[in-house]
Amino acid sequence: MTYPALVEPAAELTVDEVRRYSRHLIIPDVGMTGQKRLKNAKVLVIGAGGLGSPALLYLAAAGVGTLGIAEFDEVDESNLQRQIIHTQSDIGKSKAVSAKESIAEANPYVEVVLHEERLDNDNVMDVFRGYDLIVDGTDNFATRYMVNDAAYFLGIPYVWGSIYRFDGQASVFAPSMAPDAPCYRCLYPEPPPPGMVPSCAEGGVLGVLCASIGSIQVNEAIKLLTGAGEPAIGKLVIYDALELEWRKLKVRKDPACRLCGPDADVTELIDYEAFCGAISEDAADAAAGSTISVNQLEKMLGEREAGERDFVLVDVREPNEYEINKIPGSVLIPKGEFLNGNALGQLPSDKQVVLHCKSGVRSAEALAVLKGAGFDDSVHVGGGVVAWVNQVDPSQPSY
Repeated sequence: MTYPALVEPAAELTVDEVRRYSRHLIIPDVGMTGQKRLKNAKVLVIGAGGLGSPALLYLAAAGVGTLGIAEFDEVDESNLQRQIIHTQSDIGKSKAVSAKESIAEANPYVEVVLHEERLDNDNVMDVFRGYDLIVDGTDNFATRYMVNDAAYFLGIPYVWGSIYRFDGQASVFAPSMAPDAPCYRCLYPEPPPPGMVPSCAEGGVLGVLCASIGSIQVNEAIKLLTGAGEPAIGKLVIYDALELEWRKLKVRKDPACRLCGPDADVTELIDYEAFCGAISEDAADAAAGSTISVNQLEKMLGEREAGERDFVLVDVREPNEYEINKIPGSVLIPKGEFLNGNALGQLPSDKQVVLHCKSGVRSAEALAVLKGAGFDDSVHVGGGVVAWVNQVDPSQPSY
């Protein structure tokens, strides 16, 4: 199904713009009118990270007249494996500023508007207003649901993308463009259980996958802005880079959708952190009063070395993470071994068990299993190996 273009064409293209966009102008589905629409378009990209990097560069190269960048983070060395809009000299710089500078080099005819603040319920509606289209490059469920709801309330279509390891997904959510068009909640009515789906920071992502999914997002954005082709409204594109397989599934509007259904009960922005949850209730209960700092752990390790106390320090990360960095004296038992019960037989019943992971989320989930199995004095390390490297042993690499 085709849809009308989101944007009216600009009055004209300059001679320099005609030269720059000539390969677009000779495509019948874009042409002069389509390029003028791109020039007149205002697109907000959320995040200048893995998906935002290729999306911003290609939107700028395509001639989108105004690009908004919603990004509050700084460039870290670990970003450079996939976030191609940043370079070595940008480490420590605002990602939004770094992205703006790269866009200026790519296309000086693009106006860039920076929103250097974390999106939340207090500002998201004001940030979104005035844009024709949103390209969502967020990496967590709480923000995705907030983006979906805010875009729906404002009647702004948005292009969504998601990446993890070798797998990517993309779709267009635009209930304002058609009565049968689904929203993100129609596809995912509820977030996954806390701790069930690792983040890219925990599970990793193939760098080039960002370009694959980001370019799909830009392709959909161009189609929506110009009215060309058939956008992925009501479709879910799934890409398996490891097997080189593409699939396209139909996504129907959910008649019971809490946001866009006839009996919707989500009528305003909600508490998205509570809705998605960082960790499960069991994990939160287990961690309450049973969390130690890395400085406490350092002291405990010293006492263990001196023979003054005894405990077992268990790293619940995956083997490939354990190869990157580790807390000395730890043994590796991945979280999955706790969830399936196999870990319980590997742990002594007469010693305290101390758990840690990368940041403290997975270890809290494993701690809940231990507490439920009767290891009442077990604890976990808040901040995990990230805090250990930052506060105790900066000689080790971080990731």
